[in-house]
Amino acid sequence: MKKYLAEGLGTMFLVLMACGSAVLAGPSIGVLGIGLCFGLVLVCLCYCIGNISGCHVNPAVSFAMWCAGKLPTKDFIGYVISQLIGAAIGAGFLYWFMNMDGGFNFGGITGDASLATNVLQPGATAGMALLMEILFTFFFVLIIFGATDSKFGFGNFAGLAIGLALGLVNIVGIPVDNCSVNPARSFGPALWSPEAWPDFWIMVVGPLVGAAIAAICWKGVLAARTEK
Repeated sequence: MKKYLAEGLGTMFLVLMACGSAVLAGPSIGVLGIGLCFGLVLVCLCYCIGNISGCHVNPAVSFAMWCAGKLPTKDFIGYVISQLIGAAIGAGFLYWFMNMDGGFNFGGITGDASLATNVLQPGATAGMALLMEILFTFFFVLIIFGATDSKFGFGNFAGLAIGLALGLVNIVGIPVDNCSVNPARSFGPALWSPEAWPDFWIMVVGPLVGAAIAAICWKGVLAARTEK
């Protein structure tokens, strides 16, 4: 239960702080600032709850760990449920903020969609966003596998590498679909901004496919190292 609580709280703060950077400060800090906030929040969470639950705060990461045999099925289900609940609560706080004062210069809004929801940006296509989500999640999860590897990982610097990876994919991916690589991060804001649901499938399929590919590739890397 301690692990599930950590995942729920961690995901709540990821959505609240990272998505909040777009919602509350987007016009001031821009895409670069928002991407950095995503990375910095994850760095903080890694060092806060990493020794409790591994700090997945992302169903795609949990799915990759389950595919790689690093997470039991029971924990995988518990993690995902906790992450979705945490994301919903975090987005609920942002929704509360947005309804406190209509005169505030909120950011992170595309058309009628708000709360930094993952929606296709002007000119982007579903195919483009899906491919990006697959490739960027593949990269992000591969960094997690490498950074946390018990023999070849970064040790105490793993959280820094993982946070930098999330910041990087957000800086590049935000102009396409506000960048997800995390179904929970997409689920929470979509609950409070239903206009995001038509594109939600991309934010589930893309990250899960990318995570599975990363798990398969990392198994191949480990097998090659073992042979050497």
